[in-house]
Amino acid sequence: MQEDNKTEYRFNAFHLISWIAVVGGVVVYLLGLWRSEMQLNEKGYYFAVLILGLFSAISIQKTVRDKEEGLPTTQSYYIACGLAFFISIALMAIGLYHADLLPSEKGFYGIAFFLCLFGSISIQKNIRDMSQIAPISTMQSKRSKPQVLTESQKAIE
Repeated sequence: MQEDNKTEYRFNAFHLISWIAVVGGVVVYLLGLWRSEMQLNEKGYYFAVLILGLFSAISIQKTVRDKEEGLPTTQSYYIACGLAFFISIALMAIGLYHADLLPSEKGFYGIAFFLCLFGSISIQKNIRDMSQIAPISTMQSKRSKPQVLTESQKAIE
């Protein structure tokens, strides 16, 4: 019982840290875009790259996990997710390389972008893990309860 509490505490801590990483990364990234002196089309570019990166990171993690668990996945979707993931990273790198920003600003956007990607992958993993743990824990709690049969149930058996 004590080990279950430690595992649950660690799991909740990882889950919380993942959400902090994503929300913090997205908020900081968007605040940086909002306060920057870039043109609107540049801001839109960096916003679109962030959304592409988040979607592709979550999709590729889900596809890899589905393959590991034997769930049906298509190779074409797996390749598309991988391409979108690496394209988002390439677009961010190319955009920052050619941007008229200070090196510290370029680093800021790069770090915030990768923090968002890392956090989104972690959240997807944690949600998937919780969905697998929840049915097991409810099944165990049902098994651990002694079954008391009523008189009518005893008569049926």
